[in-house]
Amino acid sequence: MSNTRRATTAVIGLAVAGTLTLTGCKNGNEELAPAPSAPASSAPAGGDQSAAPATPDAGQSSGAPAGGTPAGMAKPGQTFKIGETATVPFDYGKTKGGTIALTVTAIEQGKPSDLDVFKLGDQVKGKVPYYIRYSVKNVGTVDLSFTTVGHMKGLLGDGSEAGKLSVIGKFDKCPNDSLPKGFTNGQTATGCAVALAPSAETKVSGAEYWGNPYNSLSDGKGLVWK
Repeated sequence: MSNTRRATTAVIGLAVAGTLTLTGCKNGNEELAPAPSAPASSAPAGGDQSAAPATPDAGQSSGAPAGGTPAGMAKPGQTFKIGETATVPFDYGKTKGGTIALTVTAIEQGKPSDLDVFKLGDQVKGKVPYYIRYSVKNVGTVDLSFTTVGHMKGLLGDGSEAGKLSVIGKFDKCPNDSLPKGFTNGQTATGCAVALAPSAETKVSGAEYWGNPYNSLSDGKGLVWK
């Protein structure tokens, strides 16, 4: 086994309200599992890029309306098709006030054997990985170098949450590195999140972004692509 594979692993957390959550860390730095948002069945919604923008351009009014997000940004509970773009406020650690155009570009089914590298045994027996691929464009004025766009999870056909796998180290099937140095206005990058279907008969058919401020809103509604 190579050094890379030895460094790649994941940790499975407890199932909460029927939702399996797998947590871990990345790039050697501990990543605590974020508090779960309200179930996706409470009509969360999201957005992504299409020929016609699904949300107003970033850079418009920054006032915060009753929805809890700045004007011109995707609203909690908003739903988009795969390939459409949501304009999203973005904070990461000490980096505040950013704006990104977030696009879920594909949800791809993997093979159960893809998970063998994590050596999770019965914890993932019968489960099928899905790879939520998305693009990120900096459409604001804040340099987002070395930040990470996470808080992306899968949704099953009935709207409930799929299991989530947070990777420790490198996973070539679904890379999600930090944004590179010099990630300023106009720069783009790609990311990926691993979701787990509980069986081969169940598919991951949607994705939800629930990063700040969507994860702190009282209604718990994120942005959904499906």
